[in-house]
Order: sequence, then C-alpha cells, then structure tokens
Amino acid sequence: MFIETTPEQAATGSTAEYYQQQRAAWGFLPNYAGAFGHRPDVAQAWNALNLAIRGGMDRRRFEIATIAAARALRSTYCTAAHSKFLRDVCGDEASLRRIAESPDGESLDEQDRAVYRFATKVATDAASVQQGDVDELHAVGLADRDIADIVYAAAARSFFTRVLDGLGAQLDVEIAEEFDPELYATMVVGREAAA
Repeated sequence: MFIETTPEQAATGSTAEYYQQQRAAWGFLPNYAGAFGHRPDVAQAWNALNLAIRGGMDRRRFEIATIAAARALRSTYCTAAHSKFLRDVCGDEASLRRIAESPDGESLDEQDRAVYRFATKVATDAASVQQGDVDELHAVGLADRDIADIVYAAAARSFFTRVLDGLGAQLDVEIAEEFDPELYATMVVGREAAA
C-alpha cells in the first residue's frame, strides 16, 4: 500500500471490529481492508451501500455488471474477486469462461451482453449514456428498476476500485490462486496481485 496501514495485531476499536468482520467473511484478512483501517466508518458505509445494491437485485446480474465495471476501470482486484463470486456464489463458471475468452462481454447471451455493455459505459463515461442505451436494455426484457440497479452497481464499483487502486491495494494471493494461471491472467487488467 502507498500509505501506512494499521496492522491487524495493532488494531483497536472500530478498526479491529472491521478487520474481524473481513477475516470472518474471507477466511483471511484481505489486503483491501488496510485501505479502510484509518476510516472504518467509511468501510461500514461502503458495506451498507454495497449490500443494499446487491441485495436488491438479481445476484448473478450484479456480478456481471460488477465485473464489467471492474474490467473497464482496470481493477484486477475487483475483476478477480467478482469472477470468483460469479463462479462460486452464482454457480456460473460458463459465463466466467465466456468473459475470459471475450473480455468485452460479446460472447455472453443477449441479455447479459446488454448488461455488460451498459455497465461498462456507466463506469467509463456515464455522461455519454443516452435513451437508446436504456431502450436496448428494455428490448432484452429489463425493467426500469433493473436498469437502475445496474447503474447503482457500476457506480458503486467506481468508488471501491478508486479507493483500492488510489491507495495501492493489491489482490490477495489467496484469491488469485482460486483460478488456474491461464484463467487468472485474463483477469489482470490493472495492478498485479500481491507477491
């Protein structure tokens, strides 16, 4: 990291509590936790926002939109972590492989491809979104609420990736090792994993 972080063994109060929550969720303390060690209140606000967005939409669609945004924002950390969730939580290794083979999402089915394109556009140039982009999502069966959810997911990912990359957090070796090296290599879109 580019800043001095609070080591787990020295953490007290709300920082220690946040670290414990992250360790319980992952089975190890993820590197990104240090980025929030000085401001666990921001971490808790992020967790609440992320859970509200994810909990209010189809989980698989959330992961597709998040991966698209993470790739567009060049976040190896979020690309790999959410690829793991797509595979392990959603049980969709086929889509994970399609994205690896075609990182622009063009090999996904029609609705997923539209979600992927739209999330990418929101993450990279939200001001360029036009009514026609929304109409394309309507045409593949998505309602206005679904479209808003995709925007929320992509916009929230922009915050998290900027924090991690801005402070130099590197993907955990534990997550990188969840994938065979060839598959993992397709997820390296920015900063490399920790050594």
